[in-house]
Amino acid sequence: MRVRVDSVSKVYPAPAGGQLVALEDVSLDVGDGEFVTILGPSGCGKSTLLQVVAGLEAPTRGRVTFEGPPAGGALTAVVFQEHALFPWRTVRDNVTFGLEVRGMPAAQRLAVSRQLLALVGLEGFADRYPHHLSGGMRQRVAIARALAVEPALLLMDEPFSALDAQSRALMQLELLALWERTRRSILYVTHQIQEAVLLGDRVVVMTRRPGRILAVRPVPLPRPRDERTMLDPVFVTLVDECWQLIKHDAREALADAP
Repeated sequence: MRVRVDSVSKVYPAPAGGQLVALEDVSLDVGDGEFVTILGPSGCGKSTLLQVVAGLEAPTRGRVTFEGPPAGGALTAVVFQEHALFPWRTVRDNVTFGLEVRGMPAAQRLAVSRQLLALVGLEGFADRYPHHLSGGMRQRVAIARALAVEPALLLMDEPFSALDAQSRALMQLELLALWERTRRSILYVTHQIQEAVLLGDRVVVMTRRPGRILAVRPVPLPRPRDERTMLDPVFVTLVDECWQLIKHDAREALADAP
């Protein structure tokens, strides 16, 4: 299923009157099984764009469409910066929450939870509670919960930003391996350039607010990828190119400031 974002703008009322333009005329698409990363500075509207695609926010202008036959599951599922797990539910019950809401029988929910916990490497933790887990493990539970509803598009909003550098690097590799096994379409927000290039088939670079698409760069690096990918000259060149785009945009914004 292909997802199209067509000329989306999002405007909020400003606290002191007037308007705050978060997104301006954003158009992009995510192909079936594609991993697209969205890169940009803090406050550029990356998370707002994800919320619009998820249907959590209505666009002020433009639209989001899902094209192709339905996959049988949800259109989207979101993994947030914070894991947002229910502390009173076990790992298994957190994973199956969406299925429970949809009325899936308990035996089927159990089978799905076993499959997904094995997929994210948490087979032995089904009966634990979130406070028993590390930050990286909690995010793996959040990813399993999102995958449980079989979304056409998995939306990820800086899911590893709260982790320490080593945990984040490991989670990036785990996500790459997970994507190789599932080939789920992913739209992934980050402000870390290396992460965007390592994970994505394409990198969408956004401007400072109001958020517009500055450039889209394909990532012609072979898959599967791992930490050695970051030594590839193509990787180094793409990281530098994305940085130059962001730096130039920041300088232009400063030059235009009153």
